[in-house]
Formats: sequence, structure tokens, C-alpha cells
Amino acid sequence: MTKTALANQVGVTPTAIAHYEKGGRPTQAMLAGLCLALGLPREFFGAGRPIDLLPASSAHFRSLRSTSAASREQALAFGELGLELVSLIDQHVDLPATNLPDITVPEQIEAHHIEQAVAELKLTWAIPAGPIGSVVQLLEANGIITMRLPEGTDPKVDAFSTYAGQRPLVLLSPRTGDKARGRFDAAHELGHLILHPDTEPGSKIVENQAHSFAAEFLMPREEIIDQLPRRIDWPHLHELKRHWGVSLRALVYRSKALGVLSDASYRRANQQLSQWGFPEPGPLGPPESPRLLGMVRDLMLDSGVDFEGILSSGRIVSDVADQIIAAATDPRPRIEIGLGSVPRD
Repeated sequence: MTKTALANQVGVTPTAIAHYEKGGRPTQAMLAGLCLALGLPREFFGAGRPIDLLPASSAHFRSLRSTSAASREQALAFGELGLELVSLIDQHVDLPATNLPDITVPEQIEAHHIEQAVAELKLTWAIPAGPIGSVVQLLEANGIITMRLPEGTDPKVDAFSTYAGQRPLVLLSPRTGDKARGRFDAAHELGHLILHPDTEPGSKIVENQAHSFAAEFLMPREEIIDQLPRRIDWPHLHELKRHWGVSLRALVYRSKALGVLSDASYRRANQQLSQWGFPEPGPLGPPESPRLLGMVRDLMLDSGVDFEGILSSGRIVSDVADQIIAAATDPRPRIEIGLGSVPRD
């Protein structure tokens, strides 16, 4: 909500709302009105640690120009609360340490710089040759907090990443039901974290560099170039889609970028893809989902930790925590199968 919108709901001026944000104390009646307007209990506004803010100038939004400032701030506020919850949990559970290599890239980034950055990252993360397993789980395993934006977020806020807080943060679109696209989105945001720690976000050049990073990360040039067909062969491209876990469109674009496909073949392929529309044929299954926070919460509860007490020690109430954890948890039920003991003769 903007200050003006909230002020209109509770019957004060926007200046008064700004005063409250800076530490001014509202009356008890005004506090009750704020709680009602915002749908949050009094505890949320109680004394606690100040929440670290994520500046919009340090967040790489996929659709920066088409996204309103209010929508960006709303998405960033969700990220701020998510990092605050992680900070509280981190005092009681050893979460994966942030493991991003310190890669120096020049101001003018070329294709070979991106290939070198991907190679160095894979070496740091001990990723073997071949297709990447789960991109989202790789991010989580290396200390990158990954969540989905909550339902109701402006559809134009596709995905974004930032390292302006205590940990690197990636928020993915809740509407991406396509596994291939979701994997590419996650790799794209990883590209921003590696290539653009100090780069002003939003330019087409910066976004194209993150796209190139994702393509090299998921479809390494040295490994895939000899597998790509020299002319459009859809059955073979479908095999490559299943093998590498990427979309047909990404494969076609990669073929053109690597000089395998001619301009004419590239145009024909895109015409066919446009006719098929989205989602394209040959789905890979449900999208990858974050798991870390849900697993950590269950671990803490199973260990007898007072999870509600931890929340109350900060500024996050249960309803807000549940929303954040749901955004960082695989919604599909999981079946754990144990092998048991093997009988001996």
C-alpha cells in the first residue's frame, strides 16, 4: 500500500503515516485502525529488530519497465520479510552457507567472459558435466534463499533477484507452471547474482547477459554444440529438451546463438513455435519448487523447538511466516521410503 492509500483508510495524512514509519507512536485507537487496514495483529508492530530494507535500485526485476513502482515495492517487502524470517531461523539452525564465488567480470561483458564465469561457478559448486539436476535446489544448497512470489502479486512482476540483504535472494513467479521455463528463470536470476553485483538493473543489455548466462549454465557450448541439429528436426529437439531440461524455444535460440542454425531455419522454427503457442508441446512435468524453509520448520518442530516463540522474538507473526514458508516449500506431498534391513540366510 502507498502512504496515501493507507492514510485514506485510517483517516490521517500521508505525513502521519511517514511519521509512524520513522518511529513515531500512534495512539492505541490508531494502532487498531492500522491493524484492521493492513490485516495484521498488534504484535507485528511491536518492539523488535528493525527489518533490513531492500532498495529497488539493487534488485534485478525481469520486467522493470512494465512494472509499476508500487508493485516492485510490494514484491521487495515480501522479500524483506522472507530474509527476516531466515535471519531468525539462522540463529537456531545451521542453514547452508552462502557460497557464491567472487568472480571479476569487466564492464564490457562478452560471451567468453560469461562462459568463464559459468565454468568457475560450476567448479566452485562441484557440478559435473551434463544436464543440471534441480536448479532451484542448487541455489538453496549454496545459501541462496529462493521463494515464489505470493499469489496476488502483480503478474508483471515476473521474477527478480538481489543481494542487498544479508543473503542472496531469488523470487520466482508463482504462475510459471512450465518446468523448463522455471529452470531457465532460476538460472537467469543466478546470472544476475554472479555477473551484476554492482550493475544498475533494468537495461536490455544486462537482461541479455543474464539470458546468456542461463543458456551456458543449462546448455554448455562445449557439451551441446555437436548435439544440435543443423536443420530443424523436432523429434531430435524433443529428445534434447528432455535430456537438458530446457524448452524447445531455448534450444532453437541456443542453436542460432552458436551458429548452428541459419537465419532462415531460425525464422521457420520460431514460426512453428508461435503456431504451437504456450505451453509448448512436450511438457517436462511440474516446475521445480523451493524446499528449504519448509524442511527447516518441520525439523525445528520435530526437535521440540518453540517455533512460535522464535517468531514472536522478532517481528513476524504466524500468518506472515506461514505465507513465506509456503512460498519456499514444495506444495506436492513427499513419500519417504526406507529400505529396512535385508534378511540373511
